[in-house]
Amino acid sequence: MGVRVPMVKPWVVKAEKPMAPDLSPDGSILRCGSSFSRRRDLVFVVNPQGANGRTINEWKKLLPYLRSRLGTDYNICESLTSGPSHAIDITREAIWEGADAVIAVGGDGTLHEVVNGFFWAGEGVTNRDREATHSTALGLIPLGTGSDFARSFNWRNDPHEAIERIVRGQRTCIDVGVISGETKEFHYFVNVADIHLSAKAGYYASRYKKLGNLCYVIGALQAFIGHHNQDLRIKVNGGEWEECSQVTALCIGNGKYFGGGMKITPNAEPRGGNFEVVILQDFKWYDFILKLHKLYRGTHLSVKNVSSLRVQSVEVEDISGGASIYVQSDGEHLGFLPRRFCIIPSAIEMIC
Repeated sequence: MGVRVPMVKPWVVKAEKPMAPDLSPDGSILRCGSSFSRRRDLVFVVNPQGANGRTINEWKKLLPYLRSRLGTDYNICESLTSGPSHAIDITREAIWEGADAVIAVGGDGTLHEVVNGFFWAGEGVTNRDREATHSTALGLIPLGTGSDFARSFNWRNDPHEAIERIVRGQRTCIDVGVISGETKEFHYFVNVADIHLSAKAGYYASRYKKLGNLCYVIGALQAFIGHHNQDLRIKVNGGEWEECSQVTALCIGNGKYFGGGMKITPNAEPRGGNFEVVILQDFKWYDFILKLHKLYRGTHLSVKNVSSLRVQSVEVEDISGGASIYVQSDGEHLGFLPRRFCIIPSAIEMIC
């Protein structure tokens, strides 16, 4: 069931405005020369601060091609974000107003916010027109520092290819993960959520995004300082609690990659209806150096002290009862354990 969302700043159409459409005798809009319907809205959500300003510069260069490929059939609506969480509000408003698609332009951070905009108070946001025959799709033009989710579909970091996918308009249903904690708030992710060392590294890496993919290396080095493996308690698919000793990192994958190309959950499939949970136990700092190539290639599941599970839900607690085990999803810091992770199968239609 959909819910009304609060109004936000209207979309800003900065792309060249399309020519006024021809009207049929009854006043409807003539589209593609043979059918009568209104032009559909494609809302492009752009973070002007992304990749140290490179995202907006590349986006401006891309606009002429975008207009030439899509401007005849669609209203091209550009909306620049003004700060954290603004993309969430833009997306909710766009869906409420019946946009054909909301397209994240940038990296995994922008995509993450757009995905969260598809939901409100635990429910999916829908078109305010109850008689609408189409749902709003999710799209992606990768232009940011990291595009790990795109790698799960074997998409190249090529914005022109992304535009061609939008032109084709093929859609597929993808799963979405939802995270809940001790509060009633829900948080959504499409790629990878992770716990402990990797999440701590991501937290530090976010401070150095100006350095590109080097930020992940610096973040990992900082995270290792003072790091201790921890005993955790996990509950899979609502079963019994089980102890998981000396956990270094626990990763819940809907997609395969994180951290700038590390294939951490190699068997995850965004359309598979399950998470892949990969647990690294009792790793030392030198283990990462010796096995880093396996982590990037996705061949680490055969390594000692690495295990993999297929789950629909998993709950994770810190046995010590402390509040120091980091949690992140899609590279965004969410706080600390405890947390519950559930999958929502076929939650969003995505342009592919």
